[in-house]
Amino acid sequence: MKSISPKMTRLFTEFIRSEQASGVILMACTVISIVIANSTLGKAFLDFWQLKMGFDIGGLQLKFSLGYLINDGLMAVFFLLIGLEIERELYIGELSKLKHVALPVFAAAGGIAMPVLIHFLFNRGTESQGGAAIPMSTDIAFALGVVALLGNKVPVAIKIFLTALAIIDDLAAIIIIAFFYVGNFSLLYLILALGIFAGLLALNRMGSRRLPLYLIPGLVMWYFMLKSGVHPDLTGVLLAFAIPFGQGERESPSYRLQHFLNMPVAFIIMPLFALANTAIILKGNWIEGLATLNSIGIIAGLFIGKPLGVVLFSLAAIKFRLAKFHKGVFWRHIIGVGFLSGIGFTMSIFITLLAFDNPEVVQNSKIAVMLSSLLAGTTGYLILNKQRSDTAI
Repeated sequence: MKSISPKMTRLFTEFIRSEQASGVILMACTVISIVIANSTLGKAFLDFWQLKMGFDIGGLQLKFSLGYLINDGLMAVFFLLIGLEIERELYIGELSKLKHVALPVFAAAGGIAMPVLIHFLFNRGTESQGGAAIPMSTDIAFALGVVALLGNKVPVAIKIFLTALAIIDDLAAIIIIAFFYVGNFSLLYLILALGIFAGLLALNRMGSRRLPLYLIPGLVMWYFMLKSGVHPDLTGVLLAFAIPFGQGERESPSYRLQHFLNMPVAFIIMPLFALANTAIILKGNWIEGLATLNSIGIIAGLFIGKPLGVVLFSLAAIKFRLAKFHKGVFWRHIIGVGFLSGIGFTMSIFITLLAFDNPEVVQNSKIAVMLSSLLAGTTGYLILNKQRSDTAI
């Protein structure tokens, strides 16, 4: 097979580096959050995230808890960055090349379908059936954080493969959230939100490249989306695709915004999300919570379903000549990536918050997500770190 030298743009390299560093910080924030929550400061720490914050924007009064502001406000910026990255990948990145996109698409499809199926089989007909999407996503930051620890033991092609797979996972999660996790639905507000989106697309077509003309209406679109019952964080993705991309040049609004957002998202928003949502008090019977069907479905989905789906679908794609990969990539790498894709964390916890209202179920789900992500990440690291003779794809 011909060697295909992967070419990473400066922006892609910056994205990778920020996500790797963010993964390490997320690990630290998670440990800190759990330690504080189980210390004498635990109650004060939990109460802190429930502090009410009020805003008055042009006579429009908004009042949210700090935790809500992070999960439904700042996370919209996270989704905006993800949307910009998906857009870049679709236009000029790895997902724009048919010969390169096939394998991550098949791998992602397997990594999405298998965990959802496993959770559904365990929870079919129960109150926790709505959590089937929890184990479907891959946390880019954590997964690339593990890859960063491996250094040059992992080929660049595998880093690109993992990133593309995780981005496709995120896109699927965004679609699932939009269709299946809707609150009190209001058609009027949804029409208003989509009307603003249509106006921004028209502005794009007219050639306007001034970012404020997109970001300010984007805030109004977020509010209308919030009132519609559709999760407001999806506004970030819609806004990303409305912002002019051009040819991906550094002067394009899309490039400039993504460049600006990389660091704040990696080093402020994601750590805040981790601190606010992993403050879990481990009560004496917390292990019993792992024996529930929902927890078993999450753990089996992330730790078994993810790698199984990624490897089986990749194997099928290779054997039936539907996809190919770079020279120097071996089955050990694909298996290792399969386990790394089982690091759910951010999106899995995010979907947990949408799927369940019961605090105990939410808490047990978070513990299951963190435990299975730890197991999957550790296994993936050990597989990719092992030096041995390989069988090429």
